[in-house]
Amino acid sequence: MNQNKVALKNFTEDEMKEFMKTIGEKAFRGTQIFSWIYKGAKSFDDMKNIPKSIREKLEKVSYIGNIEIELKLESKVDRTKKYLFLLNDGNIIETVMMDYEDRVTVCISNQVGCRMGCVFCASTIDGLLRNLEPWEILDQILKIQEDTGKRVSNLVLMGSGEPLDNFENTKQFLKIVNDENGLNIGYRHITLSTCGIAPKMRELADLGLPINLALSLHSPYDEKRIEIMPVAKAYSVKDIIDACNYYIQKTNRRVTFEYSLIKGVNDSQQEALDIAKLLKGMLCHVNLIPINAVEERSFERPDKAYIYKFRDVLEKNKIPATVRISMGSDIGGACGQLRRKHK
Repeated sequence: MNQNKVALKNFTEDEMKEFMKTIGEKAFRGTQIFSWIYKGAKSFDDMKNIPKSIREKLEKVSYIGNIEIELKLESKVDRTKKYLFLLNDGNIIETVMMDYEDRVTVCISNQVGCRMGCVFCASTIDGLLRNLEPWEILDQILKIQEDTGKRVSNLVLMGSGEPLDNFENTKQFLKIVNDENGLNIGYRHITLSTCGIAPKMRELADLGLPINLALSLHSPYDEKRIEIMPVAKAYSVKDIIDACNYYIQKTNRRVTFEYSLIKGVNDSQQEALDIAKLLKGMLCHVNLIPINAVEERSFERPDKAYIYKFRDVLEKNKIPATVRISMGSDIGGACGQLRRKHK
C-alpha cells in the first residue's frame, strides 16, 4: 500500500522542511506538519492549518505512519504495561512501559524477531522476519504516550531485535527521537543493548552520541559464550571488550555489561572471579539478570542466595554490580514471550 510513498515520521524537523521543498512547497510547511505529527495527527485531514491542495499532494506522495495497539496487559504487581502492536503488514511487535516514581521508561523493539539466536530468549526462536523502519520504532513511544497520557523520559533499545543489526534505521531513529521539537528525549536517557557486533559498536562510538551502551556478556569464556549466544562465533570476548573500551574512550560513557544468570550454566563463583579480571579498570557496571523461564527452553534461574553471592564476588573485586529487579513478571515481561503466545 505504501511502497512508493515516504513515511513522514521517518524525518527530523529539518528533513521534513527539505522534503516539503522537494515537492514544491515552502519549508515552513514542514515545521507545521512536523508539529501536527507530534500532536497526534493520524491523517492529513487532522492538519487544520495546512491548505487542502497541500494535503492532497501529501496524500499522493507520503503517509504519516501509524501502528495500532493489538493488546495491552497491565501488571498487578507493579505499574508495568506490556503492549502488542500491530504493524501495517500484519506483523506483531511488543513493547514494555515501566512506570517508576521519577521517570517513565519504555523498552522498544527494533526488529520483528531476531537472528542472534541467544538460547534463553523467546524473541529469537522464529528467527528474523524483518527490520523495523525508524518510524515504526518511534511510533511505539508515541502510541504509549497517547494511551497513558504520560511523557516517556527514558528509552531502552532492549526489546525484540538487535539494534546494531538494523544499524541505519537505528541511527535515524536516534536522530528523530532526540529532535527538540519532537519527542526531545536526551541521548543520556537512551540505552542501546547489543549482543556484541564489534564493528558496529565502533561505528556507533564514532557517531559521538552520548547514549548508554549495554553489552550482553553472559560468559567470560569464548566457548561458553558461543553456546549461549551464537553471534559470539564471529566476535570473541577480546573483540567485544576492545570495542567497549573504544566506546568509553570516544564517548566517556560508562558501559553496562548485562549478564543473564542461568542455573548451572554460567553462574559459578569462578565465572564471577574471571569477569572481575576481564573488566578490571574499566569504566563499567555489571547488571545481573536472573533469566525468565521460556516455555521452549529448559533453563532455570539460580536460587536467590546464589545470585547475590555472584554479585558479592564482583563487588569485592571492585566491579560495581546490581541485580535487575524483574518488572511485569505476571504479564510475560521478558522479550518475545507475549508475542509468541499471541501468535
